[in-house]
Amino acid sequence: MGQVKSAYVHIPFCTQICYYCDFSKVFIKNQPVDEYIDSLIAEFDSYNIEELRTLYIGGGTPTALNSHQLEKLLVGLTRNLDLSKLEEFTIEANPGDLDEEKISVLENSPVNRVSLGVQTFDDKLLKKIGRSHTSEDVYHNIELLKNHGFKNISIDLIYALPGQTFDQVKEDLKKVLALDLPHVALYSLILENHTIFMNRMRRGKLNLPNEDTDAEMYQYIIDNLELEGYEHYEVSNFSRPGFESKHNLVYWNNEEYYGIGAGASGFIDNTRYKNFGPVHHYLSHQNKIVSEEVLDKKAHMEEEMFLGLRKKSGVNISDFEAKFEEDFEKLFGKEVKKLITQELVEIQDGSIYMTKKGFLLGNEVFESFLLD
Repeated sequence: MGQVKSAYVHIPFCTQICYYCDFSKVFIKNQPVDEYIDSLIAEFDSYNIEELRTLYIGGGTPTALNSHQLEKLLVGLTRNLDLSKLEEFTIEANPGDLDEEKISVLENSPVNRVSLGVQTFDDKLLKKIGRSHTSEDVYHNIELLKNHGFKNISIDLIYALPGQTFDQVKEDLKKVLALDLPHVALYSLILENHTIFMNRMRRGKLNLPNEDTDAEMYQYIIDNLELEGYEHYEVSNFSRPGFESKHNLVYWNNEEYYGIGAGASGFIDNTRYKNFGPVHHYLSHQNKIVSEEVLDKKAHMEEEMFLGLRKKSGVNISDFEAKFEEDFEKLFGKEVKKLITQELVEIQDGSIYMTKKGFLLGNEVFESFLLD
């Protein structure tokens, strides 16, 4: 485990359950939050982690914790770490939950990156999707974060929302660009099982943009972010130079990482594992891992391609061959020729990467790298 230099920490509590979310989460009221933080820190300590390059606290909503709980969590996670090696420490935040006191806690910790779940600046749409914050909260939080010295701020934006028009998407993007933040994560609304939106769709009560409109919205946002100097460095992510998410690049580079907390997933010693999900199950088991899958070489090579091709820089062919001791041309040559003909991928400077057209049809590209 000496090579593992990243950790994801999951806080499953939320002050509001969004209508589209299927992550491991629970409404925070009457939950054993303090017991959970103790258990989570104990799990983190069980790995004897002394050095990390990236640390990411996600959820749920980490900022659903009160300021004392948040401080306890941050101190517990970093007390044994060599902070000189910690390059990026991200925490996700809901604009409705952040306040001066919590931001002061963040300022006095090693956290150096904040990811805000904005989703849209349209207050009516925010209500429609079950968000508890308003656009005013977003502006207020960003101002507070900047006043407390935070420069590395990312925002999540969701498009193709129920009833959302193209004009509303354009207005959202205009507001994003006006903020001039260093990083934007962009997602199309995806309907997941066991969510309020999926139930509504099954009853025919969800008015979503069609596939063509969805694609047009995506292309419009991409084009305009790039025009303003944002690098489209991964299918869903855009950054100013030097502000790429180092932690998320760990996933796309198919590197190993610890997964800590209820429902968290990790990847260690060529094994993907998942922790017990619901909070009470997580708390009642000393060994937090509920399932493990050791990757065989075939599965590992497939994942290397699926994940790596999500990046604009793609997959370096020499690195792939050195890692797996396999000939790339023998494995994928026939499929790659087809994809090049279809203008979905290109090979340049020893790397294979998706074209702009490929980014739009990612799943079709990924399927070509399934090995028989």
